[in-house]
Amino acid sequence: MKTSFGTLKHLIYHSIGTLVIVGLTTVSASAWADEGQQPVRPQQVPDSADETKPNSGDLPTPRSEHDTQPEVASPGAPAEGVVEQAGAGGVTGYGRAGVLELGGSLGLQMANNLTELNISPSVGWFLADNFQLSGIMGLSYIDTGDDSATLFGVLAEPSYHLPFTRTAFGFMGLGMGVSYVDGLGTGFAMAPRLGANFIVGRSGILTPTVSWQYTTHDVDNTMGNTALVAVSSALRVNVGYTVMW
Repeated sequence: MKTSFGTLKHLIYHSIGTLVIVGLTTVSASAWADEGQQPVRPQQVPDSADETKPNSGDLPTPRSEHDTQPEVASPGAPAEGVVEQAGAGGVTGYGRAGVLELGGSLGLQMANNLTELNISPSVGWFLADNFQLSGIMGLSYIDTGDDSATLFGVLAEPSYHLPFTRTAFGFMGLGMGVSYVDGLGTGFAMAPRLGANFIVGRSGILTPTVSWQYTTHDVDNTMGNTALVAVSSALRVNVGYTVMW
């Protein structure tokens, strides 16, 4: 009887221990599930039938982006006025709007019984890209041996400069203004001009030109004044040097 009671007692203790182990295992698994990643749920794939269904008929709300139009090219002086530090190493090249050019040219012509010396200071400003307006003052002295004459002139010249490379340009201009000659007075002056611009160094410009100078002075050929005839109509070749700012 004692043996049976001991055996029953042993079975009861064994059953209680088993239940405790199973309970602890269940609690640990539950805690691990709470601390770990949530189970991945499969993404819901939209029904292909729903994609082919027509919309409800409601249009999206209209809206305005208020986009502004960009500025277009227009004639007139550049907004910044005179550009500074133009040339190599700067952000502005020759021929760009706002570039200021200062300098002058020198011409010498020698032939039989004819010597002509011409000095022409000038200032130019690019009103727009490649388009320049220049003021040119000219002083010419002509000596034919027997006669001589001095010509003063002031010209306003619009010119267009066509770039061939970053350092070479061709240009053409038409100067118009007034001139004064000793013994003839004041008259109208016109000077078509062709030439080239070559960038020298950082901001220097070498400019060889050929021009035809014409004035409206009346000359009495019976007087035999060859110098005055030459002043009234002359073909000149000049070499100029200017600096852009």
